Amino acid sequence: MDQVKTINIDREFITLGQLLKEEGIISTGGAAKWFLQETPVWVNQERDQRRGRKLYPGDQVRIGDLEEVVIGGLV
Repeated sequence: MDQVKTINIDREFITLGQLLKEEGIISTGGAAKWFLQETPVWVNQERDQRRGRKLYPGDQVRIGDLEEVVIGGLV
């Protein structure tokens, strides 16, 4: 992970499962449950395995060794 990626959203929040799908890390929303059980994901430096976790602008998400994302403001 060399850089932090900013993802702007067009709604109040995005769920962790939606983020994984939109980033192309998983192919379907249903795969989020198994992905989160096998891959450590941190939201604001706290481990989280809830695919329904709401992510708001300013939240920082680190997805294992794959990437680090900051949720940007509404577009």
